[in-house]
Amino acid sequence: MQLSRMTFALLVLALSATTARAEDDGEAIRTIRMKSNEAIASHDAGALESYLDGDFVITISTGSIERSRTEHARSFALHFEEYPDVVYVRTPSEITLSKAYPLAIEHGTWVGSRTTENGKLENGGQYTAAWRKTDGVWRIYSELFVGLYCHGADC
Repeated sequence: MQLSRMTFALLVLALSATTARAEDDGEAIRTIRMKSNEAIASHDAGALESYLDGDFVITISTGSIERSRTEHARSFALHFEEYPDVVYVRTPSEITLSKAYPLAIEHGTWVGSRTTENGKLENGGQYTAAWRKTDGVWRIYSELFVGLYCHGADC
């Protein structure tokens, strides 16, 4: 079967639009991830909560599960109080957008540091985040963090 020039041109145009949209969505997710890292660095639990979807759930690096964005923000607020220098940086290595749904998955590495009463502690590992686009806005609805290393007296 041979495509007409017009059909071929329309297919190329549609593919270009899809590719551009995917690149824009991937960049939007990377930008939100960067902003969530900044919220953690500035100890802004409210800003951090704004990047999470209403039915958010997370398995944190120790294996505990938090079942709402409010619970997660509260947990971070307490963490910020306990460790005034705590910082976590999540770095995406891959973002894949669904071809069928307004969903995406992010894979990456994370590192955290803080000072405990026994000295400096650093831990890190890998994570996966599931994203949902609702009303034109990407938000995280699920995250899984796995701690793969810990250095310091309190590990």
